[in-house]
Amino acid sequence: MLKNFARKCLYACGALGLYHRLRNADSLTVVMFHRTLRPDDPRWKACDPDYTLSDDLFRRSIAFFARHYAVVSLAQVLRARREGGTLPPRSLLITFDDGWLDNVDYALPALRDAGLPAVMFVAADAVGARQPFYQERIIGAWRRGALDVAALADAVGEAPQGEGLPAIRRSIATLEAMTPDERARRLQPLATALDDGLRHMVDVADLHALRAGGVELGLHGKRHLHITRAADPDEELGGARDAMAAMLDTSLDSALDAPEGAASIACATMSFPHGAYDDAIAARARETGYELLFTSVPVLNPVVGGPSWLLGRTGYETETVADAQGRFRPEKLAWYLFRRETRRLA
Repeated sequence: MLKNFARKCLYACGALGLYHRLRNADSLTVVMFHRTLRPDDPRWKACDPDYTLSDDLFRRSIAFFARHYAVVSLAQVLRARREGGTLPPRSLLITFDDGWLDNVDYALPALRDAGLPAVMFVAADAVGARQPFYQERIIGAWRRGALDVAALADAVGEAPQGEGLPAIRRSIATLEAMTPDERARRLQPLATALDDGLRHMVDVADLHALRAGGVELGLHGKRHLHITRAADPDEELGGARDAMAAMLDTSLDSALDAPEGAASIACATMSFPHGAYDDAIAARARETGYELLFTSVPVLNPVVGGPSWLLGRTGYETETVADAQGRFRPEKLAWYLFRRETRRLA
């Protein structure tokens, strides 16, 4: 309680803000969201709580960003990288991963109302899919009561490893280590339980609506796999770019020949699915043609002389911004973001 009180005082008197203005003037903060939902939305009851923010907390968060940062677009970051240019002091880039439809429903209107840009990194094969990735379908089925720990463990081929959501996550980790064919075979008997009948992912029309609303696009792999485990990493890298070019109704060559075009930006940028990468994968991604690669390493990015091609991002969850009663706490968010390590990843 004393720590919370001290943080509140430091924020209220402006000391935290001054610290941020002095310390982070020459850095780029990249924040990473996944889902944004309203609690009365039917998708809320089954979403993964670790990766979902209420629309109210999201709106309060972006108001905080507008107050303390210069919110920049992906095009500005890419241009600074290409030209060795500068970004505004205390720049911040808002990013979303995966391709969730709820970002169109709730985050896009909030961003439009605030006049702020953002970027969605889209898993190419998720576009047009009604149901989400298997990890989220499993958690959703458990939260709805359609799947229990024992049934999932039996399907995975192991004894239950505890209770509740931690046990579900452990079984998911076992599935993630399997080949796609083996995983599909294991999950096939659970297909009915895993389908909630709702649409969760964006389609091509949604991609165009995002772009029209000021949300740029990037890639998040092709099938949302850990690229370090993929049997064909080139398919996850190059295949994703080909798919994006097709969805934006342009050839990959023409997209890359238009350096300031939206298609060029989308095909030149990627965030690593699950944050999984190594030096070899990062190098291969650059060889494939990606100019900006986003990790899940929670560091601030130095920008003097231009940003690096490999950028850190800071994860963002409800506990990052809210107290135990779910109330937005700007001092908590300031303490979390302003003090991050600043480090160039490459």
